[in-house]
Amino acid sequence: MATLEEEFTLSTGVLGAGPEGFLGVEQTDKADQFLVTDSGRTVVLYKVSDQKPLGSWSVKQGQSITCPAVCNFQTGEYIMVHDHKVLRIWNNDDVNVDKVFKATLSAEVHRIHSVQRTEPLVLFRGGAARGLEALLVEPQQNIEAVIPDEEVITWSEVFMLFKQPVLIFITENHGHYYAYVRLCKSHSLSKYTLLLEKEEKSVKPNFTARVDGKFISLVSLSSDGCIYETLIPIYSSDTEQNQRLVRALMLKSVVSGGVQNGVALTILDQDHIAVLGPPLSASKECLSIWNIKFQTLQTSKELPQGTSGQLWYHGEVLFMLHGKSLTVIPYKCEESSLAGALGKLKHTQESGTHSVPHFVNWETCSGYELGSSGAEQSRTLRRKKVETNLQPEVPGFKQLLSIIKKDSEKHIEVELRKFLAKSTPAFHTIIGDLVAGLVGRCKAEPSFYPRNCLTQLIQTHVLSYSLCPDLMEIALEHTDVQMLQLCLQQFPDIPESTTCACLKLFLSVGDDCLRDSNINMESVFDYSDSTQDEKKEMEEQIEIVQNGFGPEDGNCSEDSQQLNNKPADTAHEPGSFPVTSCPVAPKRAALLNAVLHSAYSEPFLLPHLKDIPAKHVTLFLQYLYFLYLKCTGSATMTLPGVNPPTVSQIMDWICLLLDANFTVLLMIPEAKRLLLILYNFVKSQISIYSELNKIAVSFRELQRLNREKSSRGLYSIEVLELF
Repeated sequence: MATLEEEFTLSTGVLGAGPEGFLGVEQTDKADQFLVTDSGRTVVLYKVSDQKPLGSWSVKQGQSITCPAVCNFQTGEYIMVHDHKVLRIWNNDDVNVDKVFKATLSAEVHRIHSVQRTEPLVLFRGGAARGLEALLVEPQQNIEAVIPDEEVITWSEVFMLFKQPVLIFITENHGHYYAYVRLCKSHSLSKYTLLLEKEEKSVKPNFTARVDGKFISLVSLSSDGCIYETLIPIYSSDTEQNQRLVRALMLKSVVSGGVQNGVALTILDQDHIAVLGPPLSASKECLSIWNIKFQTLQTSKELPQGTSGQLWYHGEVLFMLHGKSLTVIPYKCEESSLAGALGKLKHTQESGTHSVPHFVNWETCSGYELGSSGAEQSRTLRRKKVETNLQPEVPGFKQLLSIIKKDSEKHIEVELRKFLAKSTPAFHTIIGDLVAGLVGRCKAEPSFYPRNCLTQLIQTHVLSYSLCPDLMEIALEHTDVQMLQLCLQQFPDIPESTTCACLKLFLSVGDDCLRDSNINMESVFDYSDSTQDEKKEMEEQIEIVQNGFGPEDGNCSEDSQQLNNKPADTAHEPGSFPVTSCPVAPKRAALLNAVLHSAYSEPFLLPHLKDIPAKHVTLFLQYLYFLYLKCTGSATMTLPGVNPPTVSQIMDWICLLLDANFTVLLMIPEAKRLLLILYNFVKSQISIYSELNKIAVSFRELQRLNREKSSRGLYSIEVLELF
């Protein structure tokens, strides 16, 4: 029998669950502690028995975690990847993720798998896999692609079989699904085609798996509501490269057919499976445990608030996102047998003792551990700065380096274009060496600046700031705004000092320089088609009622009312507010948008913002306020264009500029009107929230009175005397 115990929730105040839920819940080296990764920027360590978080770590704004954080069971450290390529390793003592160990990889990571008794395994989107230690010795090593470009990995898992990690992952290509099995020690890879029904190709099936002898039992929940099993051989004896595998029905009509969202499953043990989804007889979602051997429903629990269709299982605990809360449900599954089903199973084994097997598996004596280095050696290796002078033996590479050192820009550009057209191994390392050679010559020869060559190398999408830290410095010296915009769009790890230097240049560069620059304008929409009504509305932003409160309500200061009563010619001086048209040229706006999208950490950015001249701060505030008015004037609160700034980014930068330069802005006449607008806006918001709190208190009091009234007992009145 199986039972679901009483559920409880974990505080998710610092987590941000997106539309698809969390990225993952992973076990740590301590049985009662788990890592929860949200779909944004945060990883939280929870102690389940205490129902409270022990630690929280977040990446910088503008960055995003792209695969669940895991624990290295050999060292006790935590590992995650943000922006697909940037790997971070930290422990409980670290506070700021920006200061922990960092390695920029040469290929995008799909998932990091960590299991007991071996090092973590990194699975790349191209299907290649690397052990963590081998990857950290040379982060920029070439990562081969073992699956076709059209295939996308949808699910993966790692098992330990005879002390050897076995990786299985499922790929999808236009409704066709394939299974890959990789033996990590022998580096063998087998591919299988999963035969699904025709009607399922439009619906993404759910997968889970377990090891069953020398087979991997792949269990899938299909669109018809049934659970199927596919046996995949671990050791392929067939010489055919792409074998076809048929499936067998395991459980029939477990969930309502045709349901695509809110459905998941996981194998608990050899006889039990947990299923998340609406049953046939109800529309609400349920968590149920089924007995595979007897094909019976053991227990179920209704989930009225809905789920994200995600289910995690660790030990004897199930995790799921129920409504907006991370819910933990302990469970127990007894041994499945006919005697147990009839209530006659004798529990001869006491709790806390371990049964001795009646046979010896001689295969467990063979093999060796993956990753022989100890935990302390692993930590020491990561903490050291490894410097490698890798010179890949690629035809033409050394010749191209010699050409870079002495030939003309035009000749270098021609040879570089030929070189990039070839398929070259160790591509990422070579690109870094080529940029280093070009930048080194730029420093030695001030007149040498091959803009086209550097642009070609950046557009390969394999560079980062840490690989070529001097590149943006050279671009700043040459006032190359086109190059800087490209770097801001491509590099995920630009320091705040460099970001602020780019901002200074973008605000101060002349219009003539911008006119001659080829700048990407995708993030800028057309400002010239604003109607006269919209302009009039923007000009009267101070005078209209905002959220139920206006200047006439007595909520504005005397200075604000005096400004509102100014003549029209005074209110529309150059540089004054409100902004009725874009205060900067479109090309300058595109450059500023690149800064708004860049990643940063507030404590490191604020000191550099204080060094920006006051007139440039005012200009930037004018532009930000203009974008804010455009956003708030749209029903969707978004700007048109390709990848425009968001409202959150705009407001964050307004707050940053005010925090860094508030004292200076108070003494600038052009900024005084904006400060008063923001002051009145915040004051009206405070009033709104105050009134809402009063209404909430009144509602709570009414609810209390209603409960008291309903709880009162019945009574009768006896008339003793009438007067």
